[in-house]
Amino acid sequence: MLTMRNFTTQYEIAKHNANEFMRKGQITQYFEALLEMNKYKRLMVAVVAN
Repeated sequence: MLTMRNFTTQYEIAKHNANEFMRKGQITQYFEALLEMNKYKRLMVAVVAN
């Protein structure tokens, strides 16, 4: 089962990827990484709410 730790780890990985994509000028991948960050952020909020 997925836990808060898993979501946090995945969020941090997506954040790192987003920073790397922005640094390299890969805008499409950057936006995809931001969407992934948003997904994990929502999941973390849902876990905390329950």
